[in-house]
Amino acid sequence: MEEFNQSLFLLINASAHPNSIALNAAMVAAEWLIYLIPISLLAGWLCGSEATRKLMLEAVVAGIVGLSISMLCGMLWEHPRPFAIGLGTNFLAHSPDSSFPSDHLTLQWSVAFSFLLQKRLRAIGLAYSLLGLPMAWARIYLGVHYPFDMAGAAIVAALSAGICYSYAAYYINPLFRYASLIYGYLFAPFIRRGWMLK
Repeated sequence: MEEFNQSLFLLINASAHPNSIALNAAMVAAEWLIYLIPISLLAGWLCGSEATRKLMLEAVVAGIVGLSISMLCGMLWEHPRPFAIGLGTNFLAHSPDSSFPSDHLTLQWSVAFSFLLQKRLRAIGLAYSLLGLPMAWARIYLGVHYPFDMAGAAIVAALSAGICYSYAAYYINPLFRYASLIYGYLFAPFIRRGWMLK
């Protein structure tokens, strides 16, 4: 399996002298697409109703659970990144920690899959799920991940989103109360002036 994983990696990984357009596109996909997640969650909280805010919180929890599982996997199974073993070419500076699964994709897909499970957010969830594909390609193309790292991220993300969705009734209301108190305290001046929703 590892030989197959490495062979797939070499098929996708950039050559030593890649096309500049492809390289720049990969850099954007690998480094910047992920910022749509916190922007969307924050916008959903700031502009949404109570029901929407609870869905944002559930997605946040799914992302945290997904990243926690991802980090645990990395601690239990030290899998060197391609550049750490001299495989392929690398164009993205990265610490030589364990590659499996991809933290970026785990976060992206945990939130995306959490949205997919909610009828009113399904279109956004589908869009964010699809946005994970160029991100996955880019991180392989730039030499910091293997294809199996992305498959692992998808599995972890689906697991975390499913768990958080199934048990939301047990944690979402108390979590919402605490989050609302913190939000109200931090942004009280703006809320009083009507610049932000209560």
